[in-house]
Amino acid sequence: MTKEQARLELARLAAFLGRANTAYHGEDAPEISDADYDAAKRRNSEIETRFPDLKRDDSPSEQVGATPGEGFGKISHVVPMLSLGNAFEDEDVADFDDRIRRYLNLHATDALRFTAEPKIDGLSLSLRYEGGQLVYAATRGDGDTGENVTENAKTISDIPQVLEGAPDVIEVRGEVYMSHADFEALNTRIREKNVALEADGKKPQTVFANPRNAAAGSLRQLDPTVTRDRPLHFFAYAWGDLSAPLGETQMGAIERLAALGFVTNDLTKLCDGPEALIAHYRDIEAQRASLGYDIDGVVYKVDDLGLQARLGFRSTTPRWAVAHKFPAELAWTRLEGIDIQVGRTGALSPVARLQPVTVGGVVVSNATLHNEDYIAGRDSKGAEIRDGKDIRVGDWVQVYRAGDVIPKVADVDLKKRAEDAVPYVFPELCPECQSPAVREEGDAVRYCTGGLICPAQAIEKLKHFVARKALDVEGLGAKQIEMFFEDEQLPIKTPADIFTLADRDGANLTRLKNRKGFKDKSVANLFAAIEAKREIAFGRLLFGLGIRHVGETAAKDLAQHFLSWDKLAEAAEIARPAALAWRAADAAEDVERIAAAKEGRRGRIKEARDAAAAACEVSRDSQLAWDDLTGIDGIGAAVALSLTDAFANVQERAEIDRLVGMLTIEAPEAVATESPVAGKTVVFTGKLEKMTRDEAKVRAEALGAKVSGSVSGKTDILVAGPGAGSKAKKAADLGVTTIDEDGWLELIEGL
Repeated sequence: MTKEQARLELARLAAFLGRANTAYHGEDAPEISDADYDAAKRRNSEIETRFPDLKRDDSPSEQVGATPGEGFGKISHVVPMLSLGNAFEDEDVADFDDRIRRYLNLHATDALRFTAEPKIDGLSLSLRYEGGQLVYAATRGDGDTGENVTENAKTISDIPQVLEGAPDVIEVRGEVYMSHADFEALNTRIREKNVALEADGKKPQTVFANPRNAAAGSLRQLDPTVTRDRPLHFFAYAWGDLSAPLGETQMGAIERLAALGFVTNDLTKLCDGPEALIAHYRDIEAQRASLGYDIDGVVYKVDDLGLQARLGFRSTTPRWAVAHKFPAELAWTRLEGIDIQVGRTGALSPVARLQPVTVGGVVVSNATLHNEDYIAGRDSKGAEIRDGKDIRVGDWVQVYRAGDVIPKVADVDLKKRAEDAVPYVFPELCPECQSPAVREEGDAVRYCTGGLICPAQAIEKLKHFVARKALDVEGLGAKQIEMFFEDEQLPIKTPADIFTLADRDGANLTRLKNRKGFKDKSVANLFAAIEAKREIAFGRLLFGLGIRHVGETAAKDLAQHFLSWDKLAEAAEIARPAALAWRAADAAEDVERIAAAKEGRRGRIKEARDAAAAACEVSRDSQLAWDDLTGIDGIGAAVALSLTDAFANVQERAEIDRLVGMLTIEAPEAVATESPVAGKTVVFTGKLEKMTRDEAKVRAEALGAKVSGSVSGKTDILVAGPGAGSKAKKAADLGVTTIDEDGWLELIEGL
């Protein structure tokens, strides 16, 4: 994979996984299987590992869950609700044990116990108690902020509202789920009710696809009386904020939760090492069909809570736990059609319409087909998959389901193929706007070129602009954006249109209050909320524009560097020729590398790159502007190219300028310094004897430092242990401050 191919694939995966997160966590309507989701995340991680400088600011590896829904109050988690890393093979479990031992400097013979418990397929919930009283209940949301579902949680009999003998402050976490029997009974009641509704000419209620959706949909009802009528259950298995420890071990803490009145899973077991974990996994897997509730794997956790504290967390997952997923399930059915869906980035995604079939107890009627190569029976490099068998409408296909959600098509039975079946021709026009849909060399996905004129992309870009981390207007969310986008009298087609809503024709108040969901007060409140957002933080505005690669972190970094919008715009304009030269040089480098590999010779990479760059006319000012832009900590060429592309696009720039002219952009505050190493770049080299390299890195970053793997002119401190080699010499040559491990510990002592 070339660097450009990697960029494109990371962009596709970010959009794909972003849609999947929203559908699963935010809308309780998953669109892809757990297996497909996990595979996409693994692919994203593998590419980021190979090309670390291409890691996006909106990287899926840095995200948890989805933004909380608009109908609920929001609650910030004192302790973030993170996700879990995954294991799929027995070897992955052994690797999990090895990673922990290496991190903690434990030998293979040192004791290391784990707990193993079923992974419940439901909806994560956090319950906060103060003084023994239930204060609130919150969903996971995006990991940092969840939805306030307190009144709904109080209707669940497994959740005690009063605790005796508990710590003064305790957040109990677990999973809300629905049993198989209750799920079937609920759907039966819905079907019976639908008979009466249809007889009266009313719209019937949709039955639930699986117990997970039923549980999530029931807990997230705006009316608690609806939740009360739904048979929900709760397993407790974790905790967040605590005023006093629950125990010294994971198992001890779980037993304490049971003693406090919570339902815990009786299949939770202590295990000594990977072999015992896998044995218990097999035992739970054998019982899966008879448990009476859905599980999709087994979760392993280090039992010693002291070791858990030492291991700590990555950005979105704990180091001390992993989810060992069950393999997928299979079924055969008829492929009735192939629909093409267009995503926010313009990606055309094929979806199989299936004759409904029960797969592992769940009725499914749709499946992902990935892309046109997958349909044709080949991978993105042209190699055969499924022995080269293509997929055609009318075929008898094998569907693959994992995690009890939408499956994928895995195989085709050619013996049952109709004689008149014809190969599927992937559309070359966008089904939404009829613009050409192009596929670049090395890309697995075809993209619509319509941009803002494509309704599918325009709506999603507007939704992104009003999202919580961007404009965040109270009363103007995704549903309202969809309504205004289609409104003939009061259309919102671009971000700037939001700020003209109250002024158009002078009659909007009358027009709006006649629409469903709007009255005099709500319309006035909406206009006031929009008006309040005319003052917006620089970083929020930049993030909200949805410029490719410019995620929340990159937007904040750019705002912190330039401080004013005009300076950013000027820098992007001046740097444009240098950006084009960089792109030409990068393309030439990739071409030379591929040609050299095919011809079995050494590539003249530098010569090809220099020649391509020299062919572009770049002034000194342009090169300096480009160097300044790409030299910002956290901002690389990918972000800089996207930014200069956006500002160089005449139509897009005009729309951006129109928006900016309506706003007051607030400059960011100066970066706070809270430790002697805050804002400094630190490099560790040689052998550290009092802590592992990973522990040292995590500690430094927690104190506000940036940890780098190489010494450069930007390095502030080199921490050199025994065996330090070339890095120590380079640091000395550059005049970088060098200290030993004891000096480092003394520097951060007490922090």
